[in-house]
Amino acid sequence: MYTCICNAIRESDLRDMARRTSGDAETVYAALGMKPNCGQCLEEADEIVLEERRASCPAKFAA
Repeated sequence: MYTCICNAIRESDLRDMARRTSGDAETVYAALGMKPNCGQCLEEADEIVLEERRASCPAKFAA
């Protein structure tokens, strides 16, 4: 599923890069060689990035 239509970034792209980088969605976009255009996707993209990091590194996010 596409998360960012402007840049044709898929959810799977975000999840993959979230495992390899740190930072928020904008940082992940930069690692993909892109930047947000209209910005409508950023809230959802941030949620996907955080969700993926929690799943791949649960000890880091334990309460």
